[in-house]
Amino acid sequence: MTTSTSNPKVVLVTGASSGIGEATAVRLAAEGHDVVLAARRTERLDAVAERIRADGGRAATLSLDVTDADAVRTAVDAVVRDHGRIDVIVNNAGIMPLSRLDALLVDEWDQMIDVNVRGLLHGIAAVLPHFRRQGGGHVVTVASIGAHEVYPTSAVYSATKFAAWAITEGLRMESDPSIRVSTITPGTVESELAEHISDPDAQTYMKSFRRNLIPADAIARAISFALDQPADVDVNEIIVRPAAQR
Repeated sequence: MTTSTSNPKVVLVTGASSGIGEATAVRLAAEGHDVVLAARRTERLDAVAERIRADGGRAATLSLDVTDADAVRTAVDAVVRDHGRIDVIVNNAGIMPLSRLDALLVDEWDQMIDVNVRGLLHGIAAVLPHFRRQGGGHVVTVASIGAHEVYPTSAVYSATKFAAWAITEGLRMESDPSIRVSTITPGTVESELAEHISDPDAQTYMKSFRRNLIPADAIARAISFALDQPADVDVNEIIVRPAAQR
C-alpha cells in the first residue's frame, strides 16, 4: 500500500537488488517517492521494481556497476533526463569479503576498495553538479558499524567503511547548506553481505558475530527519517544495530 508524502523526491538507490538497498527502495516508493533502483543484477532489480509498481509505487531500474565512474555519471544523468531532477542518492552498494590480513587475499581487498570507496566517490561526483544546479539535494551513505570498530578479519572492510564515513563527513563540511549529507551506520543486518566471505576463518567468526540480526527495513526506516526532515535539518549520522549487539 502506497502512502502519500507531502514532499515526494526522485531517489537513486545503488545496490538495490537485495538487502538494505532493496528494502530502502521498497519503503521509499511506498512513501510516495520516485525511486530508481540501480545494481548489476538486473533480473533482481526488475523483480523488485515490479513488486513496487504492483503496490502502487513508482519505480525504474538501471544496470549499474559503481566501480565504473563513467557508468555512474551516465546513470545519474539518465535519472535527471527522465525525471527532470535528482533529489537524493543513496550510496548503498557495498561488499564485505572479510578475511585476516595474513590470508593475503589481495584481490578481495582491492575489490572492497573499488566498490566501497571508489563507488561512493563516483556517486558523489555524479550528483554534485546536478545538486548545485538545482540548488539542493541529499547524499546518503550507507556505512557500517565497522567504521567505528575493528575486529578480527575486518581490517580492510573497516578501513573502507571508515573512509566512507570520512568522505561523507568531509562532503558535509564542504557543502552549501542546501546540500544535506547523512551517514547511516548499520550493525548486523539481514543481508547477503556475509555470502561474499571466502576465507574459512572469517566465515567461522561471522557465524558467531551474526547471531543477532535486524531486518533490512530497520535501516530503510532510518534513511526515510533522514530524508523526511525539513530543509533546515540535516541528520548527519544514525547508528542502527540490534539491541543485543554489544
